[in-house]
Amino acid sequence: MPTTTAASVRVLNPRLESKIMSASEAAALIRSGDQIGMSGFTGSGYPKAVPVQLAHRIAEAHFRGQKFQVSVFTGASTGPELDGALAMAGGIHLRLPYQSDPETRKRINAGEMEYMDIHLSHVAQFVEYGFLGKLDVALIEVTAILEDGRIVPSSSIGNNKTWIDQAERVILEVNSWQPAALEGMHDIYYGLEPPPNRKPIPLTSPGQRIGSPYLQVAPEKVVAIVLTDSPDRNSPFKAPDEASKRIAGHILEFLSWEVKKGRMPANLLPLQSGVGNIANAVLFGLEEGPFEGLTSYTEVIQDGMIRLLKSGKLISASATAFSLSPEMLNEVNADMASYRERIVLRPQEISNNPGIIRRLGVIAMNGMIEADIYGNVNSTHVMGSRIQNGIGGSGDFARNGYLSIFMAPSSAKKGTISTIVPMVSHVDHTEHDVQVVVTEQGLADLRGLSPRQRAHLIIEKCASSEYKPLLQDYLSRAEQLSYGKHTPHLLSESLAWHNRYLRSGNMKPREES
Repeated sequence: MPTTTAASVRVLNPRLESKIMSASEAAALIRSGDQIGMSGFTGSGYPKAVPVQLAHRIAEAHFRGQKFQVSVFTGASTGPELDGALAMAGGIHLRLPYQSDPETRKRINAGEMEYMDIHLSHVAQFVEYGFLGKLDVALIEVTAILEDGRIVPSSSIGNNKTWIDQAERVILEVNSWQPAALEGMHDIYYGLEPPPNRKPIPLTSPGQRIGSPYLQVAPEKVVAIVLTDSPDRNSPFKAPDEASKRIAGHILEFLSWEVKKGRMPANLLPLQSGVGNIANAVLFGLEEGPFEGLTSYTEVIQDGMIRLLKSGKLISASATAFSLSPEMLNEVNADMASYRERIVLRPQEISNNPGIIRRLGVIAMNGMIEADIYGNVNSTHVMGSRIQNGIGGSGDFARNGYLSIFMAPSSAKKGTISTIVPMVSHVDHTEHDVQVVVTEQGLADLRGLSPRQRAHLIIEKCASSEYKPLLQDYLSRAEQLSYGKHTPHLLSESLAWHNRYLRSGNMKPREES
C-alpha cells in the first residue's frame, strides 16, 4: 500500500506506487541461486536497505542448515550495506566486476567466494550477449519515479540500464537522501544495438548529451519498491603527501612539454583519472597549473574535479558516478543544481567505451601496484595472487587512450617493497599498453623505445635509491646471460624479489636490509 513518508512523494506513478513495500518484504522476493544486477559505483547510488535484509535471510537460512547464496553483479565497488553485509553472511557465490570491501576481499582471497575481475566496459555486453546466463533480478537505487513511470537515476549510473533491461524482476529503492536536483544530470543512451547491427555512438565531445535523462522500465517487471533515506558511503581522501605531490609535478611538467611540442592543444585533451589520493593530487596540481578550458571523460567525479569545476579550469566533466569525500559530497549535494549543466553521468558502457575513448583522445592516468622494468603493470594483485580491488576501468582507458600513464610511489610498506621489480607478479596491462610510468623519483616516457631501452629508463627515472642498484645488477646480468636478448630475463630469479618478501617480509636481500 502507498505510504506518506517523505520518500513516497518521489513515487508519483500510481501503478508503481501500489508496489511499495518494506525492505524485508522485497528481500523475500529474491531466491537462492538468483543472479542479481545491483546498482552502485565507487560507493555511490547502491541499494542500502534490501541487501541488508537479504543478508539477514541468508544468515537465517544458513543457521537452519540450508544453502542460500546469490551472485552479485554491479557497476563497481559499493558499500558495507551491500558487499559487506552479504559477504559477512556468506551469501555471495560469484561477485563481479570490481570490489573494495575488506570482508569481500578477505573471502575472495580465502577461496570462499568466486570473483570475476573484468574490464568495466565489458560487463554490460557480457550480460546482454548472454555470456553470463540469465539475469534474475535488478536491484537499483533511484532518486524518483515520475508520473509517467520514467525513473530519475541516483548518484551513479553504472550498468543500471542493462540490469533493468535484462532482468526478469526489478526492485527499486527510492532514496529521498539523493538530491532531487540530480534530475537532468544523467544521459542514458538507448541506441546500442547488438552486433552486427550496432551503429556508431554519436558522441564527439565530452560534455555532449546523446540520450535521455531518465531510465525506462516496463511497469510489469517491477515487483517491489522500497522507500529509503540513506546516505552514500563516501571515503575521505587524505591530503596529498610529498610523494603524491612530486608524482603530480612530474605529470604536469610532462603535459606542459607535450603542449610545447605541439602534440596536444593548450587546453590538453579530455582527462581520465583513476580513484585515489595520487589521482586527486594530480587534479589538485592542475588547479594551480597553467591549463585552462579543461575537459574530463572519465569514470568518477572526484574532489579534485569539483575543485577544478569551481575554479573554472574545468568546463565539463563526463563520468558514470560520483566518488567524493564526505565534506565535498555535502557541499555538492547542497548546490547540485549549479553542476547539472557541467557534469554528465552516463552508463559505464558509454563512459568506458573503447571507441569513444580513442575518438576523444583521452589522457589516461591510473594507479598501479607495481611495474616491471619493461613496463608491464600489475594493478590488481599483491604478490601475484592476492586480489586487492580489481582492474576496474584502467584497461579500457590505458589501451585506448591518447596517452597511457601509470603512477605509484617507488616503494611501499616502509621500503620493504619496491614498486619497480624485475618482473611483475601479475600482468593487467602489458608493456604494449603502457606509455608512461611515474613515481616520485621521476617519469619514464616509454614511447618509441625497445624493451631494453625501456628497462634502462625505468630503472634510472622511477626506481627508489634503495632498489636501483639491485635492478641495475639484475638487468646487466640478464643482458649477458638470458636465453634471448630482446627482453632479457633470468627466469630463475625474475620473481625472486616477491618470493623473498613472502619469506622474510622484505624484498631486499638480507645483507641489504
